[in-house]
Amino acid sequence: MNKEIFLCSICNINSGTCKEDCKFCSQSVRYKADIDRYKQKDIDKIIEEAKTARDNGALGFCLVTADKGLNDKTLDFVCNTARVLTKEVPELRLIACNGTASIEQLLTLKEAGIKAYNHNLETSRDFYPQICTTHSWEERYETCQNVNKSGLVLITGGIFGLGETQQDRISMLESLKSLNPTSVPINFYHHNEALELQPNSLSTDEALSLVKLTRETIPNAERIMVAGGRELMFGNRQNEIFDYGANSIVIGNYLTTSGRIMSKDLDMLKYLNLEVAKKVK
Repeated sequence: MNKEIFLCSICNINSGTCKEDCKFCSQSVRYKADIDRYKQKDIDKIIEEAKTARDNGALGFCLVTADKGLNDKTLDFVCNTARVLTKEVPELRLIACNGTASIEQLLTLKEAGIKAYNHNLETSRDFYPQICTTHSWEERYETCQNVNKSGLVLITGGIFGLGETQQDRISMLESLKSLNPTSVPINFYHHNEALELQPNSLSTDEALSLVKLTRETIPNAERIMVAGGRELMFGNRQNEIFDYGANSIVIGNYLTTSGRIMSKDLDMLKYLNLEVAKKVK
């Protein structure tokens, strides 16, 4: 087990404005979920969140927007935010998660100070039409290829518990492996009553086995990150994820759901004699 745990925090800088129909996502305007919705988060609030993440040991800070992909306005907003954060919180490694993106857009983000790009495949190619019809799995895969071509660090993963089969999970992991990502965030579906999907039926033991399967399938990834749904999926067994191959977690809140208090995660790592990573390899 890797004794250094990489901590990452995510910042929802544009919330609840997406017109896509991804059935797992409360940010889609189609489902009218009861969440905060805003076009652009105030820059002072973003800086405050970034400093809190840094002070609690995070190395990664991800700027997330809620749209299918980048347009000129969103690109400018993310780039301007990145420039400010680079000056105000230089210790953080900035990550962007802004949907589908061209090589040219990714190079623009890179020039503004973004170091990595996160774009998840979500599930297998075959199962994807069951959870989204407004854009294709192939578009997601192509964006990940564009990230590699741009020279940004690729972060790509998916979601377990959407109603997929075990074969779908294996297929998704094999697709992720083919992209040679540096970091693989795995999420566990957190049900919202406004969404059409059934609640996540995975047991904790099944979820732990999927963490292990991810590590075994993608052994060259520097980080296997347990991200969204961690608290709900694992409860008082969260410490076990590190025994099954995880060496990274998201601390703090997620996009539209709350995480646990950052200090509790730090206490957990201390109890397990796991060190918080101080630099990116």
